[in-house]
Amino acid sequence: METSAPPPTPSQPITSSSTIRDAFAGLVAGFFGLGFAELVSSIAERTQSPVLDVGDRAVDLAPSPLKNLAIEWFGTNDKIALLLGVGATLAIGAMAIGVVARRSARTAWLAILAFAFLGSLASVTGRNPGPWWAIAPALLGGLATIAALRVLLRSWSPSNDGAATPARSTKERRVFLYSAGGFLATAAVLGGVGRRANNRFSASESRVAVGELRADLALQSPPTNIENGVAGVSDFFTPNAEFYRIDTALTVPQLRTDTWTLRITGLVDRPIELTYDELLELPLVESDITLSCVSNEVGGGLLGTARWLGVRLDDLLEQVGIQDTADQIVGKSSDGYTCGFPVAALDGRDALIAVAMNGEPLPLQHGFPARLIVPGLYGYVSATKWLTEINLTRFEDFDSYWVPRGWDAEAPIKTQSRIDTPKGLQKLSPGPTAIAGVAWAQTRGIDRVEVQIDGGEWTETTLAEELNDVTWRQWMLPWDATPGNHTIVVRATDRTGETQTEDRAAPMPNGATGHHKIVVLVDEA
Repeated sequence: METSAPPPTPSQPITSSSTIRDAFAGLVAGFFGLGFAELVSSIAERTQSPVLDVGDRAVDLAPSPLKNLAIEWFGTNDKIALLLGVGATLAIGAMAIGVVARRSARTAWLAILAFAFLGSLASVTGRNPGPWWAIAPALLGGLATIAALRVLLRSWSPSNDGAATPARSTKERRVFLYSAGGFLATAAVLGGVGRRANNRFSASESRVAVGELRADLALQSPPTNIENGVAGVSDFFTPNAEFYRIDTALTVPQLRTDTWTLRITGLVDRPIELTYDELLELPLVESDITLSCVSNEVGGGLLGTARWLGVRLDDLLEQVGIQDTADQIVGKSSDGYTCGFPVAALDGRDALIAVAMNGEPLPLQHGFPARLIVPGLYGYVSATKWLTEINLTRFEDFDSYWVPRGWDAEAPIKTQSRIDTPKGLQKLSPGPTAIAGVAWAQTRGIDRVEVQIDGGEWTETTLAEELNDVTWRQWMLPWDATPGNHTIVVRATDRTGETQTEDRAAPMPNGATGHHKIVVLVDEA
């Protein structure tokens, strides 16, 4: 078997055009291999594209500062950015392999197999490793890449470039381009069929089948005076489609209600396992709660408020009996992610195993069929999505996902405030203007919000009505804007009397601090 292509003769030197051609061949072969791998991944529910497997491992292995930077730069699009990064890396690698293959086929084949090995390794390691046969997409995709690259390189050999007639060179060029086009079209078909076949594992139909869920004791409709009516201020209740999503899952876990169960294990007197129907038979309660991500920068948008429906966690854990030695409640996700928070958080607040959000079953991306909601704690220690197990343990015995990565084990949400309108660097006309926004201090409530303009005295704002102490609160201040540049700063004080600090701190290790500050530009009259 031929293992290397003949080196170019002195009369046929390596040219920039031949390098581009070989790089293109490598790229086309790489796309074909990924398309083939996508098709193979659709064979079983526990297999997925090597790109996703590698991306999942990248999420777990990336240092926390890099993850924080990704969230800061890309926000809720961090996963798309990661997948694009993985795809770009594979594309560059494929082009480099195409160039190398012309000179040393053996080296190129080994490089492709190395990529396949990394993809295979990613599929059977990590938080939620697949079975041994989960290596099939990466391995077979690698072999498909080798086969495609061999065909492309042989369809246009540089040894013929100088010796062949122009007509023959044109014919070989045409064969190469037809072959490349064929592989690209086939890759698109294979990838499309694979994606479509993977849809049969979707939980969308299961979610639709749940229908409307009702609380045993429903909350009244919220009063209208919880909103101040200022244009530009965040809606009090965040629509599901606009609710922030920060988690470690590159693809949304697909859990169907007919096979889903919730286990309660660990330091409990009576471990149990509930089906979805059994969970819904328990008393369902509604609660309006604001969630906040620990990665939220000062003035950021990684928070939102929803009306949640679910089973009270304290009631359920009382039934199973929490042992005296337990001091941590760990929620485990179907993808192996874990959150841990103190047993002491079951102090009467509405900690829920939530099954619905804003009047509909949980959206798939927000944890369907069930997730944890614990008011007053940042999501990374409490808000387990795609919940499959609740384990009672001790902090000294178990660290949840983010703790070994440098984040605090306990993370109560800090008192914060944000200016929603006007926006930073917004150009305003002189005259009456409303400065407005939101403030939050879950489980403590907001007592007052103050605004400072151009370093002057702090002026107390008008607060909208408080719905409860675990939701944010809107505020506003009328302002007569004068021409020039103005600096506006906001701060909040909670009901314990604590005013948020002006000292700036990054989100790591337990939440950002500092006053939200903007500059606005007021035109001349």
